[in-house]
Amino acid sequence: MGTCFTTDSPLRVAHLGIDSAISLVDDKLIERIGLDYAQKSKMPYTKVPSSKEHARSARIQLYLDLVNALVQKNFTRVLREPFSGDSEKDLYFKLLPTQDPLRLRYEKMLKLPKGDARLSEEKSLTEMMRPGSIDVNIMVKLDRPGFDDAKEALRGYAESSLCGNTSLILSAGINQALFTEMEKFPCFYRNAEGSFDKRIVLKISDFRSAEIQGKFLARKGLEVSEYRIESGLNCGGHLFPAEGELLPLILQEVAASKEKLVCDFQSSVVKYYETHGLDTKRLVPFVPKWTAQGGIGNFGEIERLVKNFGMDRCGIGSPFLLVPEATLVDGETRAQLAKANFEDIQLSYASPLDVPFSLLKNCGAEQARLKRIAEGNPGSLCPKGFLQNNTEFSSRPICTASREYQKKKLCEIEKSDIPLDQKIKEKNRVLAKSCICHELGNSALIALGLEDARSFPPEICPGPNVAYFNRIYSLKEMVDFFYGRGESLTSQNRPHMFALEILLYAKWFKDCIEEGKPLQKIARNLKRGCDFALEISKSQAFPDENLGSIQDAVARTLPLIEPYL
Repeated sequence: MGTCFTTDSPLRVAHLGIDSAISLVDDKLIERIGLDYAQKSKMPYTKVPSSKEHARSARIQLYLDLVNALVQKNFTRVLREPFSGDSEKDLYFKLLPTQDPLRLRYEKMLKLPKGDARLSEEKSLTEMMRPGSIDVNIMVKLDRPGFDDAKEALRGYAESSLCGNTSLILSAGINQALFTEMEKFPCFYRNAEGSFDKRIVLKISDFRSAEIQGKFLARKGLEVSEYRIESGLNCGGHLFPAEGELLPLILQEVAASKEKLVCDFQSSVVKYYETHGLDTKRLVPFVPKWTAQGGIGNFGEIERLVKNFGMDRCGIGSPFLLVPEATLVDGETRAQLAKANFEDIQLSYASPLDVPFSLLKNCGAEQARLKRIAEGNPGSLCPKGFLQNNTEFSSRPICTASREYQKKKLCEIEKSDIPLDQKIKEKNRVLAKSCICHELGNSALIALGLEDARSFPPEICPGPNVAYFNRIYSLKEMVDFFYGRGESLTSQNRPHMFALEILLYAKWFKDCIEEGKPLQKIARNLKRGCDFALEISKSQAFPDENLGSIQDAVARTLPLIEPYL
């Protein structure tokens, strides 16, 4: 999602019953988009001065309130439409999974002759329609020294008018201070009906992460409604390869242990409710959902995740960057993305967080970065400062992608006594840093006509799976494809999602070798993952699964890791 690509997605797809999530990283970007939409829709909206207390949370709350109001307006309009065959109301049902009971009822209704029976069924179907969930995402580690960015984002969401059909997605690790802050907001606890006004979703990299975070939250009386498992490398944005653990083995462990996990937390939640005077009768039994995402490329792979690994749902992200009806991307960047091949989506070290980062290497921001280097003026002016966390050269934190930092660091490296080849390597690592907190939002401003690409070059951070989709798509054809309807939208040589993950880990392993990292444990984990992936490759294939590509990926990877076993 970057910082902008799904900022207005609820306004595009929620009235059609599709869930989407808004990143809460950049409150000033959110405010600009909110002001634009408010003006277009003639809704009241106020620009928040930076001097205002809790200005960041106020900007976020205002935007979420606006989105909620506009989604309800859009959804009410759809409810009032007739079943004409080509209305958005019809599209709502046509986008549902093929065997969804509501879709089957819709198709049966279409065959009824005009009359009271049909009118009654149309009324019943209309009453069963619900808008898609308006979710938000907070990167929990995104806290500058002296700031409470994550806490302020939490406050803005918690105090917004979103209620019932909404989730808070927490990603990128553990922030105990943020989890403790959640205690202040009743919306995260059970309401009088025993449900949640605002649900909690944890994005996790493995079962251990689910266990640690879920246990900490349970001690605060907070319950997780969904555990969202994501591949360490086969995804977009920031990447968390951990120690080479592959998704299939992680999913297998989750499938074997997830029921025990919920039981272990229940006593902590009950104890919290009792000691804090909350009504334990509200704690009606519920089972959290387990979902998976990261490089899913067709219906067959979804079927395997659901039927073999017990996932309740699957998340699809990067391919929808090629769907103008769903995401906010400027035309030029979207066209670049459609033409991109596997080598164009690269694992980079562009993030000032010093975490691997997936990006499109020829996007506007990357071209601008290389141009500044060629002109002898590397680094960014750091217009937003969300990632100012380095105190190497001063007590005042600065960003490692900034011009100020890079000039000082390059000078230090040049004066050092290290060998020339090491100097070059370290300089390249410094120059690789990109102003992602600013440039990831530029695409939205260009797409909305608020800025020009020449002065606001855009960055985009897709997952590598998008390389196998090669044009712009309509919302319906993309949804139909992932539900196993219609013709394939991917190239025939697209590797299986498990094969692609193995190849990505092999590339990352080579980087680890060059950096001199301890590799024995990583190699062992990769070997275990490859062995299990080979077992999967010999099983019965689901529709359009390219299981043969798994065997090829393993054959290419094993010689690389075997010397370190």
